[in-house]
Parts: sequence; C-alpha cells; structure tokens
Amino acid sequence: MKTPLRAALLAACATLAMAGGAARADEVPLVTGEQWTRSTTEVKKVYLIGIANTLQLEAAYQGATPPADAQSIVPRFSKGLKGQTLDSVRQSVDGWYAANPDKLKRPVLETVWFEIVVPATPKSK
Repeated sequence: MKTPLRAALLAACATLAMAGGAARADEVPLVTGEQWTRSTTEVKKVYLIGIANTLQLEAAYQGATPPADAQSIVPRFSKGLKGQTLDSVRQSVDGWYAANPDKLKRPVLETVWFEIVVPATPKSK
C-alpha cells in the first residue's frame, strides 16, 4: 500500500476508533473532548499520528513550494508544533480538558490549534 493512502487510512481509523463506532462516509464524527477523555493513551497517540500524517500528506501534495500561511494551515501547524512530541501534545490536550471540564464538546483538533499551534506561531502578514 502506498504511503499517502496508508496515512489517510490511519487518520480515518484513528477518528473512528476515538468516536467508538461506525459512521457513514458523509458523517465522519468530529472527535471532541468527550471521546478524548475516555480514550487510552495509545488511542490518543494514534489520533495525533493521524493528524500528523494528514498534514504530511497535504505538505507532499503542495509540493516543494509550500503556500503562505493564509492559503494553508500546514505551515502554521509545522511552526506551531516544532519541538513538540506526541506525548507533549497529548499532555497539553489532556491538561486543557482537565482544566476545562465544562468544554468537553470542543473538538480535539480545535484544542490543538488554539491551545498549542496558534500561541506558538506569530501570525504571518
């Protein structure tokens, strides 16, 4: 199986694993803090690997000259997650949901974006 296809399948499987059930292709569940807080450390890592692989796939699709921040989230994610590990991102997300138990409906990807990526990267002009 080719690597991009494998990455896409891994991302889809991680999403479905955290959502805890089957879904139609047009109804892929959005993983929220509710699923995150009930998941094991390994499932959380698989979800984060799925995000990373999806970003790598998008970067490869964009080619050698990546678009500006305003045209793609990939450069912003790359800068914002520089120096992070799976465990550091997982721990940050765990900590945010622990500190905000009333916000478990917030999507995990939104939490990663606003609590890790955006604070770590100045906005490009």
